[in-house]
Formats: sequence, structure tokens, C-alpha cells
Amino acid sequence: MELTWIKTFLTVAELGSFRKASEALYVSQPTVTVHIKALEKELGVTLFERNQRNVKLTEIGRHYLTDAKNLMQMYEKGISEIQSKAQGYKEKLRLAISPQIADTIMPFVLKKYLEEYSDVEVDMNVMDSHHIEEAILNEEVDLGLSLIETKEPSLIQKVLYEDEIVFVAPHDGHDLETAPFPNVEQLFEQYYLFTHNHPVYWNTLLHQLKNNFRHIRTMKVSQNHITKRFIISGLGVSFLPKSTIRREILEGRMVEVPLETIELPTVKTYAIMKYDHERERRFLNFVERYYFQ
Repeated sequence: MELTWIKTFLTVAELGSFRKASEALYVSQPTVTVHIKALEKELGVTLFERNQRNVKLTEIGRHYLTDAKNLMQMYEKGISEIQSKAQGYKEKLRLAISPQIADTIMPFVLKKYLEEYSDVEVDMNVMDSHHIEEAILNEEVDLGLSLIETKEPSLIQKVLYEDEIVFVAPHDGHDLETAPFPNVEQLFEQYYLFTHNHPVYWNTLLHQLKNNFRHIRTMKVSQNHITKRFIISGLGVSFLPKSTIRREILEGRMVEVPLETIELPTVKTYAIMKYDHERERRFLNFVERYYFQ
């Protein structure tokens, strides 16, 4: 049995067409047919039901699909490990990090970590916090940095740091030491309020804001970095974790506005893992050297 047959089988099963599979694999359609027939002969079963429009897996084909995926994953894992060894890596750390956390000083921290542990290969997966728990449970990643607390009892969780939520607006160009603070009510009248760029605090916060301010026009912007870009461009205001706007404040591209009417929340960043092993502990200990606020 050849791995090319397995790869062709998986591609046909995914696309439901010999023609589409041939295009995806950059081979001729007769070659795809040859691979499938050779695999079926080797296994002694029929894997696909064929008609003029498409192909469908037979019942036994559906059962074999899982085995074929596992075979290909084992092959690709072996190749990856050999290549890593050839590059001088001794171990691999697979991370899942939410976009908001990636927008803090995490790039700087990761750079320092790689300088100190140059024999560690790091795979970085930026994914929504809602998907990180599943990736850890399925052992697709070793360690997740999430904005959402896990309720799964089999996982290990640690609060990595706590972050203030602050009200930010476009910088008006005035000297911060001499200019008066912007009026919050006027800011809400002048700008859109960008909401839902964080998965935890917005529903409660928005309810409080609407109870205290009359003129609020909202616009949902799901991504933190897009929210910041819109604020810097003068399109609106928002409430963001302080760690994510640290550079923009220092560079004078946006301004933090005091808000005394309501008490702003804080949010936590969680380190989540399935196994409390040395490589995970070492990375977390390194991260904890740095302040995110």
C-alpha cells in the first residue's frame, strides 16, 4: 500500500469528485482513478459509490476514512519530527493564543523566550478563546492562553494575569499635560462606541452605559486590532483591556479617558493545559516574569 493512494482517497472523500481531487493534487483524473482502484484492490473492498455527478463513500469507506486520516497524520507527524531534529530542535511546544492576547506584549515575550530556549520549536496557533479549550482537549495544542475560564474538570487552569478595562478615544492632538480631559458625554455624542471586541464583559458593561448616558450609538467590531485601528482613524471610542493599548497610548495615537460614572470591570487571562509537564511549566514561568499592564 502506498501513501499516495491514501492521500488520493482522503482528497476524493473530502471533495466528492475525482475531477476536483485531480485538480487539488495536480495529477490527471485517470491517475486518481488508478490510485483508488489500487487501494480498493489492496483492501478488498469498494470505497466509493460512483455516479455521473459525484462519488460518495460506501459504508465501509466511511469506516476506513478514520483509519486513513490516522495513517496520514502519523506519517506527517513523523516527517515533522525528523525535520525538527534536523534543525536542531529538541522539543516542540504547541501554543493556542487568542487574538487579544497576541495583541499585547506577547510577541516581545515570545521573542525573548525563543532567544533563551533556542532548541524549542514553537507552533503558534491564534484562535478564538471559545475554540482553545477544544483544541487542548483534543491534544492539538499543549497550552492555551485564553480569555475565557474553562469549566472542564479534566483541564488544568491558572490565572496568568488580571487586566484593567479602560475607556479610550482618538487622540485630539492636544498636549495631554495642559489640555482638559475630553467630556465623556460629548465623546458618546460625537463617536460610535465599538463593542463586542472581547468575549467576556460587553453585555454587562453596555447595560450600565446605556443606563448612565443618553447618547450612545454602538457598532459591533469583533476584532481587537480592528477596533484599535478604527479608534486611531478617528471613527469611534471603545473600552479595551489596558494591556492591548499600551503601545498606542505611549505613542500618542489614542488617549485613555477617565470614567467616574460607572465602575469598569477587570478581565483575566487564563493558562489552560491538559498536562502539567515541564515544557508547559517552563513557558508559563517565563511569561510570568513580565508585566502585561
